[in-house]
Amino acid sequence: MDPLDRIDELIAMVEQARSVPMSRNNCMVDRGEVIAALDEMRADLPADLRRAAALLDERDKIMEAGKREADRIISEGEAEHARLVSVNEITVSAEHEGARIIAEARAEAQRLREEVDDYVDTALANFEQFLTRALASIERGRDKMHALREIGTFGGDEAERPLPF
Repeated sequence: MDPLDRIDELIAMVEQARSVPMSRNNCMVDRGEVIAALDEMRADLPADLRRAAALLDERDKIMEAGKREADRIISEGEAEHARLVSVNEITVSAEHEGARIIAEARAEAQRLREEVDDYVDTALANFEQFLTRALASIERGRDKMHALREIGTFGGDEAERPLPF
């Protein structure tokens, strides 16, 4: 029988006991009955106490295992968080470095473009001067040729005469 049931039985025994004459709180109970009930309770209590202690130990072990598991999960979560933050920092750093390199490359490309434009402009100006001198030389040659034509035809006489240029 459960110890709580035994306690209820003892309470009922005391409640049903006859009152002592001229007393409100005192009663008469069968001493043998009460002692037998208390002995049964005493015999049952150690087993129940051992079961309760074992249950408390098991509960403590389960709680400790749960705490260790929670600590492990928290530790893994913190490590993963740190890894993700690190990866994010590396990514942000790489993006900034990439943007800096692209800006430098664009600036260098613009500088080279300007140098090439200056070089081509200078080369074309030199070529233009060369062509202008060549054109002037050609015009002078044509003018001389027209002048010779006006002086006379190129005949046998002229072979003896030196050309004016």
